[in-house]
Amino acid sequence: MWSHGHFYWNELVTQDAEKAKAFYGDTLGWSFEGMQMDGGPMYWVCKIGDQPVGGILTMEGAEFEAMPEHWFAYLAVDDIDARIEKAVAAGANLARPVFDVPGIGRIAIVQTPGGAMIGWMTPAAES
Repeated sequence: MWSHGHFYWNELVTQDAEKAKAFYGDTLGWSFEGMQMDGGPMYWVCKIGDQPVGGILTMEGAEFEAMPEHWFAYLAVDDIDARIEKAVAAGANLARPVFDVPGIGRIAIVQTPGGAMIGWMTPAAES
């Protein structure tokens, strides 16, 4: 179960998913399960046993050429639409407006007034 305002998910954003998978597989014992993104690159769910521990996303496109590899965090929020409205009113910018990932949740990428980038998401209902 997730809690509002807590860190919920972390993903590595990289130019070379295979190199990252080799590193984390060798050093931490992670395994990887591919998940095809809608019209985009393969997304890799990192696991310890059957437990998901993070994700790996390959940066594709000219806009990512100069961007270094980095970890990106997501906070769980109780109502993404209402919380984004509050964030914008408090001075945040939306780097990516709210979007749905079936079976995962509703997500937005927020740039805080100080310039930090972070994902906010309302996770999909757990079955």
